Amino acid sequence: MSKKSPPPASNVVALRKPQAPVAKRTAKAPLSPVPEAPKEVMAAAEAPAAAAKKAAVKKSVAARSLPPAATAAANDAASPAPAAKAAPKAAAKSAVKPAQKPAKPAAKPAVETVIAPAGKPAGKAIAKPAAKPAAKKSATGVTAGPGPVATAAAKPAAKAVAKPARKPASGKAASLPPATEIPPSATPPKAGSKLEKNLAARPANSLQSPIRIFQIYFEAWQKELLDPAFAALNNSGVKSEAMEFDVFERLARSEHVKGATLWGALSWRFSEKTGMSGADLIKAVQANPGMDVYYCNPYPHNEALYHNMWTQGETTHPRFLALSRALFQAVGLPEDELSSISTSNSCSAANYFIASPAFWSKYLTFVRKVLTLAERKLSPEARSLLHSTMADDRGLHRGATYLPFIVERLFPVFMKTEGKGLKGFKIALPEREREMNVHLKLLREMKDVAHRTKSPWLAACWVNYRNLYLSQMNGKAWCQKYLRAITPTDIKFG
Repeated sequence: MSKKSPPPASNVVALRKPQAPVAKRTAKAPLSPVPEAPKEVMAAAEAPAAAAKKAAVKKSVAARSLPPAATAAANDAASPAPAAKAAPKAAAKSAVKPAQKPAKPAAKPAVETVIAPAGKPAGKAIAKPAAKPAAKKSATGVTAGPGPVATAAAKPAAKAVAKPARKPASGKAASLPPATEIPPSATPPKAGSKLEKNLAARPANSLQSPIRIFQIYFEAWQKELLDPAFAALNNSGVKSEAMEFDVFERLARSEHVKGATLWGALSWRFSEKTGMSGADLIKAVQANPGMDVYYCNPYPHNEALYHNMWTQGETTHPRFLALSRALFQAVGLPEDELSSISTSNSCSAANYFIASPAFWSKYLTFVRKVLTLAERKLSPEARSLLHSTMADDRGLHRGATYLPFIVERLFPVFMKTEGKGLKGFKIALPEREREMNVHLKLLREMKDVAHRTKSPWLAACWVNYRNLYLSQMNGKAWCQKYLRAITPTDIKFG
């Protein structure tokens, strides 16, 4: 039998083709076609190729022991300069694979130069920029061998980059305005038993000026909302059922209003409710001199929709009209005030008064007399209701009783009785007026004209127009609950 001849050389080459994946891994950097070169040229190229192989091996060993940033710096430093790359190409137009390997690290700086966002860890954000300057240095011809030398070169680069990296953060913080601090002269002392301890010290001339307006606050965070034109009044820790009226009485007995031609105490929500600044309020007072009391109404829409502020109270405090009528009867106040049509000019709310000592003397005496008689003459059931928190069933007034809501509505009654000889001026609130729609403005004007002309017919037209508006705006359920109670059967003018 004849022996089989060995396979041809081409078949042997075919058996070695499974090593192709190795070639694929190195094919990331595309190679140009390699033409055949003379033996002399190939011999001259072998020496740098061997040296490059040794350098690549040392570099890979050193890279395993370096952090990512230092490895990138070492790779970049090990890459030959443009002049060095040109030398092998001049010697041999073909690029031997080992000679092309340094080109791979050259692609890494393109990734490393993308600095991490501010949200990433600080270590990574600082380490990556360190590789970028190292790449720049190697590109300009400063080469460094792998190993400890490359590591030492990478560390100074990291330090040099780390310092500028902190500068933007510090510069941004410096550009922000410093936190606003309340000057010592405006910081109120701790609350005490006497009003003098609760008043905040103001600039020297504020408590000596003829107009002195205090602004009441109860908690520390409310100080930030106070108007600088007012003197801060710390009322924290002071609990009184009468609320603002209690502050008025304590102020009137203090030395802080002595010598003032006008004074008042407003809530910390004054600007929020009225849309007016303290400076504008003082300007309005000074522009209309000679009055005993200056007041305003932060809710002008109520002037258009209700006969008076007593009927309005029925929609916000359960059984308000019944209790108010019992109180009027007990202390001898005119009951017609509860059901008569009043003008918009007589409506006030929130106890926003800036007044003369003559007004305060009469007004505080009048209110205190009403409250004293009510305590003595009201029935036990009515007296219990007066001090009941049922008045704040919606939880909007820190669990207030009926007493402060009745007190704040006594102002127009006072101006018609005990304070009849006093002159009052109502300050307009442009911001609140702009919020009123055309129907509210027409309703208010119609009611005022009916009152001025004492026309029952026009007043009845206002009632019908008002009822239609409320049914459209508040709905059927609301009207069934309140409309009959807030609409007196007789038309009277107060």
